[in-house]
Amino acid sequence: MSLDKNLKKILIIDFGSQFTQLIARRIRELGVFSEIISHKKIENRHINQSIKGIILSGGPLNVYQINRYTFDKKIIENRVPILGICFGHQILSKLGGGKVKQSKHREFGLVDIKKKNNSILTRNFFDKQNKNRVWMSHADQVSKLPKNFKVIASSNNSKFAIIENKKKNFYGVQFHPEVTHTENGKKLIKNFVFLICKIKKNWSPKDQKIKLIKEVQEIVGTNKVICALSGGVDSSVVAQLLNKAIGKKLFCVFVNTGLLRKNEEIQVVKTFKKKLKINLIYVNAEKEFLRKLHNVSEPEKKRKIIGNLFIKIFERYAKKIKNVKFLAQGTLYPDLIESKSVTGSQTSKIKSHHNVGGLPKKMKLKLIEPLKFLFKDEVRKLGLELNLNKEIISRHPFPGPGLAIRMPGIITKEKIKILKEADNYFIQALKDHNLYDKIWQAYAALLPVKTVGVMGDNRTYEYLCLLRAITSEDGMTADFFDFKKNIYSKDFQ
Repeated sequence: MSLDKNLKKILIIDFGSQFTQLIARRIRELGVFSEIISHKKIENRHINQSIKGIILSGGPLNVYQINRYTFDKKIIENRVPILGICFGHQILSKLGGGKVKQSKHREFGLVDIKKKNNSILTRNFFDKQNKNRVWMSHADQVSKLPKNFKVIASSNNSKFAIIENKKKNFYGVQFHPEVTHTENGKKLIKNFVFLICKIKKNWSPKDQKIKLIKEVQEIVGTNKVICALSGGVDSSVVAQLLNKAIGKKLFCVFVNTGLLRKNEEIQVVKTFKKKLKINLIYVNAEKEFLRKLHNVSEPEKKRKIIGNLFIKIFERYAKKIKNVKFLAQGTLYPDLIESKSVTGSQTSKIKSHHNVGGLPKKMKLKLIEPLKFLFKDEVRKLGLELNLNKEIISRHPFPGPGLAIRMPGIITKEKIKILKEADNYFIQALKDHNLYDKIWQAYAALLPVKTVGVMGDNRTYEYLCLLRAITSEDGMTADFFDFKKNIYSKDFQ
């Protein structure tokens, strides 16, 4: 997203925390527009009348090593309410004349804090005992309170866990209210947004749809676009969004890699070509993909091979269509944050995603990724706003490399056949028991080992199949789904 000059917003200055987008997400959940910009790119001249509040994010930096970060100090002189979170709390304290030092005891995980004074920021935040449990993750802490600040709450190791300067509307919290682990964290953010910044609701899936369609139209102009359609939620929403924005200038290319879920190609063609009447090109490239993946077992190498071959096929068809300038993908924010920093800050790279690190460095087509600042649940809501049916919207996430990365080791046609059937059986059983929509992602994986077993009266020597089911709110953290024994003993034996 670029800085919108008209829409009232909360501006989040990113210092490299992997939770930064969660802050934006929490604010958008409240129905308010929020925008992220790197601390390296923000300048005082960017602070205009549309910005009703500023949040300084956490990050892996140290405030006493000033050469490691940049921040225009004039930003805090604009009479705009500011909330500093973790590292942002330390910056706000240091710039206000306080002191920050390395903690004697690093706080990481759930910590109890106790209320010391009342604050509009913490209205309905503490329990009846004036306590709350919050998520801490820091090695440094504020050691001297800035001038005209007072303590709102403390923990055993952080005396200044929450502080405020009511006159200037400056607030600092050493913990992370944006993560689900912090009890009532959403209430604290809500208080900052509505009670302190006094901003009104202005953001909904409808607003999002209008804004994204406008952005796509401005970027694309009179050019044609190829959309990499997989049939999953993300690419389906991108396809429908582009269809609404540019109509016949859109060409969806669906590539059958031979590594799809059972009957996936039939469902995609039926939905997008016949029902939605979108320009759809079906490419059966099963032989080509399996030939390239022959005897390849290393997961990252699989991703790179698949990513490169996808692009070659898209470029091949772009040449046939003519005058195609853009390749659209269903990249989401979790894809980016796990692969690289979104804002240029010091985040850690977790993996190379098929849409990000898995793509070749040199491409003839320019990427367009309309959903890259959204989480999966936001994409689902946008899809409903775009009139996609619930069957598409509620599908579990499926990776671009498909079954290739759910099959550790060498890929064979026999393994693919086994895995397709096992995965289909598992998913159907979940649907039969009305469990599918309660689970974020479920799938079968085929392990690269065989084991001895008994089937009926005969001894068998077959592959092991792993069944996975997790719950998640945002795709950034997850927990296992707790099956009841009577369900899986009946269906999965």
